[in-house]
Amino acid sequence: MIYRSNETELSAAMRVAELITAAARTAPKACAVDAIETLVLDGEDKDKLTAAMRELGAGGKQFFIRDAGNVDACHCVVLVGVGVAPRKLDCSLCGTENCAAAVRDGIACALAVTDLGIAIGSAAATAMDHRIDNRILFTAGMAALKLRIFSDKVKVCYGIGLSASGKNIFFDRPALNP
Repeated sequence: MIYRSNETELSAAMRVAELITAAARTAPKACAVDAIETLVLDGEDKDKLTAAMRELGAGGKQFFIRDAGNVDACHCVVLVGVGVAPRKLDCSLCGTENCAAAVRDGIACALAVTDLGIAIGSAAATAMDHRIDNRILFTAGMAALKLRIFSDKVKVCYGIGLSASGKNIFFDRPALNP
């Protein structure tokens, strides 16, 4: 059987997407609380995500539209989100006096958001280790939140577009001012 490059590159990107979700899951987490959720989108679901990105950019935030074009060109996008409930340490890292105040004021737990950052870093490193071009996109995360495709617990999310092509699709992106 002959496998063409477009088939094998798509298959490789999807395999790496699976590895990325494992990397996000196994990344260290504060107080051993795992509030990370992951999703992988391709096809029509990825198209819905890029449509939401374009809607978010319609108000003049051109970087959403630029990033939607990148996601269009990707084989798939991995979404990593986190629930932001306090870890009950009363550490005040979030800027409030304690966890009860953070809940009262709707403030995300800084430790939860840090957990997300560590998971995203681990995920992007996994893509790099497998030579799959990738880009961390807060815009894809915001669109995912708009679409409500995660559980209601997830309040912060990032996307990672994955591409295996002859030229890195994220390399010559125009710089845009917010």
